[in-house]
Amino acid sequence: MTAAMRDIAAALDQSAHDAHLLRFTNNAVFALPTAGIVIRIARTHQLRDRATKVIRLARWFADIDAPTIRLAHVEQPIDVGDLVASVWQYIAPRTPAATVEDLGTVLRDFHALGVPPFPVPKWNPIGDARQRLSDAEGLSEPDRDFLATWCDLLEPRAAVLNEGGPQALVHGDAHVGNLLREPSGRVVMCDFDSTSVGPWQIDLAAVAVAELRFGTNGRHLSMATAYGFDVTRDPLWEILREVRELKMIAAVMPYLATSPQVAAEFTNRLNSISHGDSTARWIPFADLSRPKPIR
Repeated sequence: MTAAMRDIAAALDQSAHDAHLLRFTNNAVFALPTAGIVIRIARTHQLRDRATKVIRLARWFADIDAPTIRLAHVEQPIDVGDLVASVWQYIAPRTPAATVEDLGTVLRDFHALGVPPFPVPKWNPIGDARQRLSDAEGLSEPDRDFLATWCDLLEPRAAVLNEGGPQALVHGDAHVGNLLREPSGRVVMCDFDSTSVGPWQIDLAAVAVAELRFGTNGRHLSMATAYGFDVTRDPLWEILREVRELKMIAAVMPYLATSPQVAAEFTNRLNSISHGDSTARWIPFADLSRPKPIR
């Protein structure tokens, strides 16, 4: 991934001397501060369609001045062997850091954008989980069977969410880590891999479930107040919670073989679900895979 990032920088006639890795999950995300760009490389060729969707969304976001990060002014997507990359404008970290209150406000504005005038995938959390299950490496057969059965049981319940109310453009992974503060002070969203058309409540479930699983007390209430709605009081809250927990487990399945720490936390999460333990504490995967400096 580092070699691919340097190839892209060279092709754009940009320096990568101060490049550093921001994230390494479904994408390898590199910041190049001097060049003023962020290079985002999908880790598997299966994510090519997502990159195309994200780029099209980003162009629409710019047209309507949505509260979102902007693409860099280069031709994209960029092919990197059999992988694909997108290039974004770099926003340097600044204070004050974005808060859950900011998240509530930005989400309210994001949901008010309406549905884009081009096809966007319908929210399909079970289909996404099954795709990741098929790509999983290092997964035991009992765990694979349990997850497949869980998907089968949850699918008709999740369908209720798609059928039970108004549809909106939803971010799909709404947490403070996907917020950035522009030099003007405006807070914007990034990372649209999971963006789809579906029930708007799912974006509010992310912080609520994180509070239950990670112990971040008070964050959900603050966000709910800023947004103007408490998702834990929604009649469909239990389904929303379970769908979010499935995503929090499924997201890392293709990469279990790459990190013993991540694999151990995956097992911890799966055990809490299989035993019906709704109070078990989880550790954020991001805390287990902090990016290392590029040599």
